[in-house]
Amino acid sequence: MSNETQIVTRIAPSPTGMMHIGTARTGLFNWLFARANGGRFLLRIEDTDRERSTPEATQAILDGMAWLGLDYDGEAVSQFERAPRHRDVAEQMLANGSAYKCFSTQEEIAAFREAAREKGESTLFLSPWRDVPEAEHPDAPYVIRLKAPREGTTVIADKVQGDVTIQNATLDDMILLRSDGTPTYMHAVVVDDHDMGVTHVIRGDDHLNNAARQIQVYRANDWDEPVWAHIPLIHGEDGKKLSKRHGATGVMEYAEMGIPAAAMRNYLARLGWSHGDDELFTDEQAREWFDLKGIGKSPARLDMKKLANVTGWHIAQSDDGELVEQIGFYLALTNQPPLSQAQKDGLLAAMYCLKDRAKNLPDILDKARFVLEKRPLERDEKAEASLDAVSRGILLELTAQLQNASWSRDTLEGVLNATADSHGLKFGKLAGPLRAALSGRMVSPSVFDMMLVLGRDETLARLTDAASPNT
Repeated sequence: MSNETQIVTRIAPSPTGMMHIGTARTGLFNWLFARANGGRFLLRIEDTDRERSTPEATQAILDGMAWLGLDYDGEAVSQFERAPRHRDVAEQMLANGSAYKCFSTQEEIAAFREAAREKGESTLFLSPWRDVPEAEHPDAPYVIRLKAPREGTTVIADKVQGDVTIQNATLDDMILLRSDGTPTYMHAVVVDDHDMGVTHVIRGDDHLNNAARQIQVYRANDWDEPVWAHIPLIHGEDGKKLSKRHGATGVMEYAEMGIPAAAMRNYLARLGWSHGDDELFTDEQAREWFDLKGIGKSPARLDMKKLANVTGWHIAQSDDGELVEQIGFYLALTNQPPLSQAQKDGLLAAMYCLKDRAKNLPDILDKARFVLEKRPLERDEKAEASLDAVSRGILLELTAQLQNASWSRDTLEGVLNATADSHGLKFGKLAGPLRAALSGRMVSPSVFDMMLVLGRDETLARLTDAASPNT
């Protein structure tokens, strides 16, 4: 590959269910690498498994990529629809002698392997048809196999794993085309990557052994080999391969938890890749910094506490209006009622005092209840208990004092502190009943922030409600 060649990466998921978090991270790495280098990022849907591939699963992939912001160039490619091209290449390989027809039946192959096991020998199937002339072929079903080298080694020059050497004697003559004319996955992937101009294959290291076999298809067709980069898989916190027992494995499950997409991108990028000691970074920084040298060789571990910290940082850094939009998306995704325009306006006004210590979008909504709910407020049990007769009396007195006060933080602090002093109370003792009155709960933003966001009329109305024993 020359220095002038434009970098082209791809993600090639199978539409057989949700979009796995590992697939999402692979997509992110490919997207970052392409975008960092002015290249192209492509999407191929590997939908050759017709029994398991569904339109719903394809949509789940598209939804996951859209949420993560992984925009791809051009149209998504269907591997299944390219089957005629895969067959043509297999036929060309047959014609040029780099592939051959194999008439061995499944029963014969099974019998060979069973006999080899009993003898303690290798069960690698060596087809007896590899060098049989066409004139001696029977009129029977056959598969087309790659005529792989039997001697020497194949070296995978991997940007993550280093040079990986495979003994050719351990590789079989893999099937390119089945007896029904359908291509195998291993063959189709190479043809598709070549035709799509993919220059860098960045994928999970569970595909590392596949690369040794796929390299033979490139060489048999005299095609340029891509740059390989096989990424270690994601493990759970216990160090074992990630599974449902570790929690959410689908990327949209994180969206349903209220994790903003920017935070998820930051967290996934850091999950197996590093740039010095940087843990928290923007999309722009990630695109500027990302390279294959930063990918580690060891499996990354999913850490929900670290994800919460990353999310908290991104929420605190986010534009207030953007957070309101993200909350709207989160509510729709989780089938919750949408916000009215008045609620959106209130949320926007309050966001400055909601987002600083929030670990996800539900945290913001929880703290925002004071501005989202209408009078009369439903008070929880602890809030109701804080409104005894003495507290109600103080709130009534406070209401009168606030009628004509200028509505600024300094003035409000002065009035509230003076009221507490006149009753021989520390301000904390007054804050509880005030929280109960303004939010209906004992955990909320500061009483001053709530009063400023709610404004004079709404604040006084809520204090009056709380001061009345029947409200």
